[in-house]
Amino acid sequence: MATRHAVEQGLLHQHYPSLYGQTYDESEMDRRFGHLIETHQNLFGQVSPSVFSTAGRTELGGNHTDHNLGRVLAATINLDTIAAVTKRTDNKVVLISEGYPAVEVDLHVLKVVESEKNTTEALVRGIACAFSKRGLNIGGWQANTTSRVLKGSGLSSSAAVEVLCGTIFNHLYNTDVLSPVELAIIGKFSENVYFGKPSGLMDQMACAYGGIIGIDFADEQKPVIEPIQYSFSEHGYHLCIVDTGGNHADLTPAYAAVPAEMRKVAAYFGTNHLREVDQDTFLQALPELRKTLNNDRCILRAMHFFQENTRVESMLKALAADDINAYLSLVRQSGESSFCFLQNLYPSFFPEEQGLSLAIAMTKSMLGPDATVRVHGGGFAGTIQAYVQENELEDYIQGMEAVFGKGSVTPIAVRSKPSSCIAE
Repeated sequence: MATRHAVEQGLLHQHYPSLYGQTYDESEMDRRFGHLIETHQNLFGQVSPSVFSTAGRTELGGNHTDHNLGRVLAATINLDTIAAVTKRTDNKVVLISEGYPAVEVDLHVLKVVESEKNTTEALVRGIACAFSKRGLNIGGWQANTTSRVLKGSGLSSSAAVEVLCGTIFNHLYNTDVLSPVELAIIGKFSENVYFGKPSGLMDQMACAYGGIIGIDFADEQKPVIEPIQYSFSEHGYHLCIVDTGGNHADLTPAYAAVPAEMRKVAAYFGTNHLREVDQDTFLQALPELRKTLNNDRCILRAMHFFQENTRVESMLKALAADDINAYLSLVRQSGESSFCFLQNLYPSFFPEEQGLSLAIAMTKSMLGPDATVRVHGGGFAGTIQAYVQENELEDYIQGMEAVFGKGSVTPIAVRSKPSSCIAE
């Protein structure tokens, strides 16, 4: 039984390596899960909840390609959202996330509620609707969560919440019938239709699946997954995420313009997505494209898409061949392409604040001009990703935190376990 006492007696020790890699503190994790269960008892009066874990993700390659049916390379990471969960009999979901107001959703109402847009209530309702549409069971549950997936960090805290809620419905009421891919598709549906945010499928896929995966979205309803076993730490590198601090402007228009502009190029060729356009045909049409679209940024972003798509395939091959140098070279190319062609390092309407550009410049200053560093995730504000060697890590953290604040640098590791119930 998942009681606080059972956790303190080592109930979860067998799961920790697959959740957190090799760099976790066992007693600290026992305290974390024990406190989660105790909080559930205090909030809901239930002493033996089920315990769930869903991780954040890191994008390794394929920057802004998924929304045009492209290829991406991503990894589930050792920072997770954990939940203590028990069933309810009143067909309501009650979700209390540490540091946030309580969320309550009546599952008798499954249609879109316009006033809920951009809220967790919308995500929960959308996920329940998706289960119901598939002819699956839904029912009430209550949960408290705590998270180490940094909000706004490009590690996909919202996708982790979506996948977690899907995992709970899947486990409590459907005997885990849905695969990680199906849970990801449900999360994307909820985020797009109920929450109201345009997004691709990469975030949810990487949060749900576990490990490093190549994903080919040519058929978005049936993405092709290529898992690969690889350890950057065994090759002497720490994967670091640097949070440069949020731009407080509304960045939704900047994000939304990326897929929209790529699709403008696709529309010229009579298709909906760039993946359906032949690269050579695109290049031959450049003179006419430029006249017709009157938007050079559209064309540059399309160029990024085609090159990044090819690069992801090469990155997978480099990892499979255990060629770390070839892989790191491709990561650097990805970063340069995002900066120059995709142009998602800062919003064009707020050029005064360029934390991402500054963090990349500092990384190259500290680690050398050949440092492996790139924008991480959606961009425009938020985080960069750097590969830092062991002997440089301490100085790197100190130098970056002097500018971006204490705790702004997070070394991360790859997690192998998918989103799941880990104890009940």
